[in-house]
Amino acid sequence: MSKTIMQNLCTALTAAAAIAFGIALHPVKANAQGGGAPTDPQIVGIVTTADQIDINYAKLALSKTRNKEVRGFAQQMITDHSSVQKSVNDLAAKLNVTPAESGTSSALNAQAEQMTQKLRELKGKAFEKAYIDNEVAYHQAVINATKTVLIPSAQNAELKSALQGAEPLFEGHLQHAERVQSAVEGGAKQASSGMSRY
Repeated sequence: MSKTIMQNLCTALTAAAAIAFGIALHPVKANAQGGGAPTDPQIVGIVTTADQIDINYAKLALSKTRNKEVRGFAQQMITDHSSVQKSVNDLAAKLNVTPAESGTSSALNAQAEQMTQKLRELKGKAFEKAYIDNEVAYHQAVINATKTVLIPSAQNAELKSALQGAEPLFEGHLQHAERVQSAVEGGAKQASSGMSRY
């Protein structure tokens, strides 16, 4: 695969991730503006869906790459998002809230299936770049959605507090993803500049 095609594919995948999350949350934002904000059960459903999606992406990364930085990031996503998922489920049980499907959680799952299929088709450095670019875009979208939709819509104080408490974790994930992204891009640049000398 040529460098230009790989760059275009990775850029498209990153944009798709951001657009996917934005499109998925658009109905929530529209409903919120019309007075129909997502319910607490829907918020729990959205959070658990988003966590599971990122866990699945990370498992795919662990199965496809040997890059130490990418593997370390992927393992952290599995560990942290599994912990968040357990905490949200425990809180939901305590509050007697059953996670509810919504247009948002359904759209997230549909978009994740498409992204997973695209990622499965890639190998090596193309996969690593596409995966980490997707993670940067995904975490940016999650942070934005948490701040602008989920926290303001949460009615239960404990749920709202849990969402607020998760923000620093998501911010840390974004910073980690950006560091890995720089390392992956730096490695790709070094490899291509090293090859051009021969």
